[in-house]
Amino acid sequence: MAVEIRMRRLEQLMSYHEEDPDDSFVRFALAAEFVKLNRLEEALGVFAALHRHDPSYVGLYYHYGKLLQRMGQQEQARSVFQEGVQVSTRLADFHARAELQSALMEMEVGDD
Repeated sequence: MAVEIRMRRLEQLMSYHEEDPDDSFVRFALAAEFVKLNRLEEALGVFAALHRHDPSYVGLYYHYGKLLQRMGQQEQARSVFQEGVQVSTRLADFHARAELQSALMEMEVGDD
């Protein structure tokens, strides 16, 4: 049942994306749905495309970095988190900045 709901949600998001491929929120939601369905390569591709398309979309950085971590790409994740800190600082999004800084600190503790 839950898989059917997720698949319908994915189909709907893909439809929205086809209607407006420049909508950053739809791209983000599509990537997040791919993660929930454990379709990680597809999620990574959508996050990367969103990053190229709209690097000021602050919500991207935490989730993109976490996916990279999950996929064993630690240096890329660190780079994404660091860039996200810079973007969120520039945009005065202090909540996002705190989350990204926390993710970076967790990485540092994990490296010990």
